[in-house]
Amino acid sequence: MTEDEIFAPLRQELDRWRAAGRQARLWLRDDDAIEPTDALDRLLDVTREASVPLTLAVIPAFTGDALVVRLSPEQHVLVTVHGWSHANYADADEKKQELGRHRPAGVVLDELSNGLATLRALFGDRLVPMLVPPWNRISGDLIPQLGARGFEVLSVFGRATVRGPIRLLNTHVDIVNARGQRGNRPHADLVAELTGELQARFAQDDEPIGVLTHHLVHGAAEWAFLAQLFKETGNHPGAVWMSARDLLG
Repeated sequence: MTEDEIFAPLRQELDRWRAAGRQARLWLRDDDAIEPTDALDRLLDVTREASVPLTLAVIPAFTGDALVVRLSPEQHVLVTVHGWSHANYADADEKKQELGRHRPAGVVLDELSNGLATLRALFGDRLVPMLVPPWNRISGDLIPQLGARGFEVLSVFGRATVRGPIRLLNTHVDIVNARGQRGNRPHADLVAELTGELQARFAQDDEPIGVLTHHLVHGAAEWAFLAQLFKETGNHPGAVWMSARDLLG
């Protein structure tokens, strides 16, 4: 199948939104940024050219002035806090976690506070006080305490089914990772996932749809998917790409 044929279900769903006079809200989050790289340059180029706002989840412990300088001309980019060091403290038989129950809560929260302060000092107004937990995992015990540490928003993966003590702005379609698979995800599968999210929102438009990327591990398949996705959605009246800041009001 050609890319045009693969993306036909997405176009049809967006046409339904247009016919109803509605726009689906989309946003883009990319994880694991630290420093300028060729991959980051490519992500910045493709999002800028497509006029797609980008939220970069930056690892505070390892970033610095080089990323500040690289992002300085990129008006479409916001920065948020990706844990502290993206270190895994889980046991070998557990899923990877930095923000789990493996260390005292005070230690973890102090690191997060330091991360927020570090990125605020570096990036200023570009920073959104949002926590993006590494591997999208965080202990439920920590969540009620995030507000007191300066965080206003939490972003993980999946539908926000429960109202909690902090606002959620989640992602829903990961172009790299699926259960048992990392990279080279079939474009038809990704289109089906995104179309399914759109169909759910058409019935109950209560949550923006987040697309999750990981620029450091993208191969040809991921870059090709993004290019076609931005082509299909960029000028379609049934969808609008929004920044995290605009979505949060």
